[in-house]
This record gives sequence, structure tokens and C-alpha cells, in this order.
Amino acid sequence: MKQIAVIYHSAHGHTEHIARQVAAGAASEQLAGVRLLKAEEVATHPEELADFDGLILGSPTYLGGVSGVFKSFMDKTGGLWRRQQLRGKLAAGFTVSSLPSGDKQSTLLSMLVFCMQHGMLWVGNPYLPGPVAGGEAAINRLGSWTGLMAQAGHNAPADAFPDGDRESGWLFGRHFARTLARLGAETAEPTGVAA
Repeated sequence: MKQIAVIYHSAHGHTEHIARQVAAGAASEQLAGVRLLKAEEVATHPEELADFDGLILGSPTYLGGVSGVFKSFMDKTGGLWRRQQLRGKLAAGFTVSSLPSGDKQSTLLSMLVFCMQHGMLWVGNPYLPGPVAGGEAAINRLGSWTGLMAQAGHNAPADAFPDGDRESGWLFGRHFARTLARLGAETAEPTGVAA
């Protein structure tokens, strides 16, 4: 069975809550094993990432980028980069901030560049926002295709997300697992060249 790691940093519990939604969606159809891993713990043994087929990265957006803890984790993967041990693995990202925009796109782009430098394959968010009339209940209500975005208010409880954000996290995880399963499907090798 393919293995997925959901690697996240969460200072106040908000990003962890969305990480759990993503992981639940990824595990929902039993297409892959799924593990939740804290970025600060993975940073001590980054070589363990080579054992996974897919990595879903999650960080809060702080001042327009990933958190310092998450950036430290990213920096600790230099040895994996030199040995190209993550090349060809599937990757995706999600982020949380307290404002609807909060410059979350910058955070997702930094994750994407990180994964591209490792030779990974990026999975975006395929869901159209809607229904428009649904407001906070709408999936992908913040309109992000690069990855998953969610919003939690300042000083809100860790699970205080609109229903649409929770559902979007679950769907995002399921989409990732389905994509990984499709990429892992056996295909027939060509047996010859047509004359």
C-alpha cells in the first residue's frame, strides 16, 4: 500500500485541525496509509521522508510565508535534495491564516518551489468554489487552485472553521490519495516500435 505523510506545523492548533481533516480525507477510501507528522519532529530525522510515496505539507501563514518552524524543517532536507531521494514523489500543500487572503498564496508558492527543487510532482486543488450562495459553507470558498487555503479568526478555538473549510480539507486529502493511486497504477510497457 502507498504511504502518505501529512507534515504540518501548528502553533495554536488551527493548522493541526485542518491537517486532521486532510488526513481523514486521504484515508477515507483506504487507497493509502496516512500518517500525521509534526514538522519539528520530522526535522530531526528528515531521511524518513524517503519512505513515503506522497507528502502533503501544511503551515500557518506568518507574515506572508511559512512559519519559522516549518522553514527549519524544509532546510533540514538538504541531504535528501543532494541525494535526490524525494524525486518523483507526489506533493501538495495547505495553509491557514486569520484573514481571508492573508497572503496565503505566497506560502503555497514557497511550498511548491521547495517541492519542485526536490523533483516532486505537485497536486493542486481541483474544486471550483461553490455554490456561490453557500458563503462559508462553500467548498474552496477562498478560491485557491495552487493548494488548500483555510481561515480561522484571531484567537478563535482550534476547531473554529467554517464548514466549507473543513469539507475542503477532507476533499483535498481524498483527491491527493486518489491521484497517488492513479499514478501508482500499473501500465503496460511498450513491446516494440510500430513499423
